[in-house]
Amino acid sequence: MTAVRSFLDELAKAKPRAGDWVYVHNFANQYEPNAIALPAGRGPEFRDDMKRFIEDARRALPRAFESEEYAKRRDETLQSLQGNRADLIARINQRAQEAGFVIQMSPIGLLTIPIINGRPVPEEEFINLPDDVRTDIQRRRDALNTELRSTLRQVQEIERQGAEAATRLNHDIALYAIGNLVAELKEKYADVAEIPEYIDAVQDDILENLQAFLGMPEQPGAPPQFQAFIRELPFRKYEVNVVVDNTGTSGAPVVFEQNPTFQNLLGKIEKEVQFGIFTTDFTMIRSGSLHAANGGYLVLTVEDLLRAPLSWDGLKTALKTGRAVIEEPGERMGFITAKTIKPEPIPLDIKVALIGTPMIYQILYRMDPDFKELFKVKADFDIVMDRDDENAGKYADFMCNLVREESLRHLDREAIARVIEYGSRLAADKQKLSTQFAAIADLIREANFYAAGGGADRIGKEHITKAIEEKIYRSNLIQKKIEEFIRRGIFLIDTEGEKVGQVNGLSVMGLGDFMFGRPSKVTASIGVGREGIMDIEREAALGGPIHTKGVLIVSGYLNNNYARDKPLALSARLVFEQSYEGIEGDSASSTELYALLSALSGLPLKQYLAVTGSVNQKGEVQAIGGVNEKLEGFFEICKAKGLDGTQGALIPASNVQNLMLKEEIVEAARAGKFRIYPVRTIDEGIEVLTGVPAGTRHEDGTYEEGTVNYLVDRRLRDMAETMRGFQPTAAK
Repeated sequence: MTAVRSFLDELAKAKPRAGDWVYVHNFANQYEPNAIALPAGRGPEFRDDMKRFIEDARRALPRAFESEEYAKRRDETLQSLQGNRADLIARINQRAQEAGFVIQMSPIGLLTIPIINGRPVPEEEFINLPDDVRTDIQRRRDALNTELRSTLRQVQEIERQGAEAATRLNHDIALYAIGNLVAELKEKYADVAEIPEYIDAVQDDILENLQAFLGMPEQPGAPPQFQAFIRELPFRKYEVNVVVDNTGTSGAPVVFEQNPTFQNLLGKIEKEVQFGIFTTDFTMIRSGSLHAANGGYLVLTVEDLLRAPLSWDGLKTALKTGRAVIEEPGERMGFITAKTIKPEPIPLDIKVALIGTPMIYQILYRMDPDFKELFKVKADFDIVMDRDDENAGKYADFMCNLVREESLRHLDREAIARVIEYGSRLAADKQKLSTQFAAIADLIREANFYAAGGGADRIGKEHITKAIEEKIYRSNLIQKKIEEFIRRGIFLIDTEGEKVGQVNGLSVMGLGDFMFGRPSKVTASIGVGREGIMDIEREAALGGPIHTKGVLIVSGYLNNNYARDKPLALSARLVFEQSYEGIEGDSASSTELYALLSALSGLPLKQYLAVTGSVNQKGEVQAIGGVNEKLEGFFEICKAKGLDGTQGALIPASNVQNLMLKEEIVEAARAGKFRIYPVRTIDEGIEVLTGVPAGTRHEDGTYEEGTVNYLVDRRLRDMAETMRGFQPTAAK
């Protein structure tokens, strides 16, 4: 991950800065907020400018509408309206008098009441009048009503014109009050195409909602909290929601998303409860890491991405469409959801890097057709690199950068060299350095702690060594328990003397980030028969397939070396004694072969030597993993029982380049207290273990007399003869 970050940081420096993104209210459709792109750093600036603009408008508008100029123009407009209206009303009243009627207002409108003998006639009296009188009155009433309706239409038109005049006056006064504010804002953001248009929409909305700026009437009996909420609610739509802020950045963004859930990746729409009701608006839109990395690079761990529901599909959709859509997860799943906002999608210009194992890459490549279309560039990262001057210098540069970024103590030269040695130990190869920079960084941080505790100005070699030792100490409880059981004789391991058919094998146990080696007694028993070699671990379902393969290779070795002129009449058993857990790997195949050759030849094997290494059918000893841990594990047992200069271990010669042992073992080897025997073949190894020459094959297929191979071959021949001449006794 550290290497990826460094690589992308360098690429990002050469790219232009990514811009900011904001969401604003859509005055045409409040359910679809608009997204606006601004140059880097101007998003928060625009937000603050809009906030000041609304605050200034809330102060300026009440002052303008309380001014004498506004009152004078309003009164002139009202007086003109009232005069024209009064003239029309007087005219219709005069016409009604002339026609013999009086006009009265009622809940259902204007009523024309006839006047007879100077007195208004109620409807009940009107009904009892003579027919000819009623007919004449009704004729005059119909004519008057026609004129009345025409006059009322004129009154309504005057009132409409008056209302329009009042509205124009209000707009003129409002524009006069905020015109300069609007002009300044539009001029400042003239280079952003969408903002002047948005500011015009804000201005139009202010003109349509002046009452909110002039003061909302109090709600009688409402609590103060509700009054404050209602008072501020109309101004919320003028806020600016900055969802991407690249203020202070340089180059393109590089974002590492550690928890790529659907909402963390693609954004979300938050909700809030107001007086028991869930509400939302554009101010509660929250961006995801896709938005934050827009214009740059987004790095995801593919395992985390696939574990998060909907995230993988959401990412693919965004990359295929080139748009980041913020939506409710339920909508993507097809669920029925409550009505909510649908923010305008933001265009994407982004590179996404997925980090994962080769296995997951192969699965996605084969099972998901979109994967190969969207992620076309594959890069394999090695876990090691060559240990040369250039890379050693890069290691030192990494340490310096870490010290500078985290304000740690500087490392002296010996400490740097010790860290480089540790890098080779992690790589398990003296010619390589590990690229596990996170582990290297953790080591330096811990060493800095010990240096600080000791009052040192710099991190020294001793602090690095202590950090390594303490890391091991925190994890090696099981290792120490096993070593204790061996010392107390609970686990039977011999480190002195010689025994037939028995040898110390070396294996590795892994506990998360800690591995350690432990010796195991491997024994072989033989008899005449046709069963061949039986692996007890396999029969007990404790041996894995690779271990089983190793045992079968041992059979192949015997066939190749001793069964060219006779059948193998052999029934053998191989077992790891006191083994109660699964065994996997072929690194013990040479060990098992040595035990079997000892059992067949009758030659004892040195118990103060341990063995590791796999073997092929030709008898070549092959490299294995964990050679350092295996040697250190056996060394600890020998040290506990007392080093006498005879103890040691056989390892494949090809593993010598992997040796990065503890200083204690190196010193013991130099002093002749512990020996390491690199072997290339089984013949070399059996000679070390028995002290007897292995023996070479003559042209006639026989071996030199007295050698290991001679004794094995003779024993197998005798067993074949015994098998051929054996006649089972008939049951009586």
